[in-house]
Amino acid sequence: MLDLLPDLCDQHGDTLQVADPLFHDYGGKALFHGEAVTLSCFEDNSLVRELVNRPGQGKVMVIDGGGSLRRALLGDQLAIKAVEQGWEGILINGAVRDVGTLATLALGVKALAPCPVKTEKRGLGTLDAVVSFAGVTIAPGDYVYADLNGVLVSGARLL
Repeated sequence: MLDLLPDLCDQHGDTLQVADPLFHDYGGKALFHGEAVTLSCFEDNSLVRELVNRPGQGKVMVIDGGGSLRRALLGDQLAIKAVEQGWEGILINGAVRDVGTLATLALGVKALAPCPVKTEKRGLGTLDAVVSFAGVTIAPGDYVYADLNGVLVSGARLL
């Protein structure tokens, strides 16, 4: 099934949050969903590096990068590690790099834009933060559903 989100909207309507259509697909997996693991970081992907080294089966990493497009919070090396650890996908309110390689990986990746510049590693950020961007609020343990139609957030598991 390639078009999951329209069906979920038809079935669950007003119980869902629908993200503003700001995100582009960069990963090789167009449809992904799972339990949200959230973090907030600005132009520093130290926590992203930490999380991709943890098991991610059934989970979607949600990164609030403050919408910055000046530094990429995810590149090929971290994305490959995420695939190895079983992450379903990564949703980024910010930028990515190495988009040619990202497109070949079995990982869902949605972000605002590409940027070739890496981040500085300063160890800054907050894990398990409640994040708000693109008209949605996502708490740790919420469920994120994404396909080519966009991004949905639910407080309950739907699949």
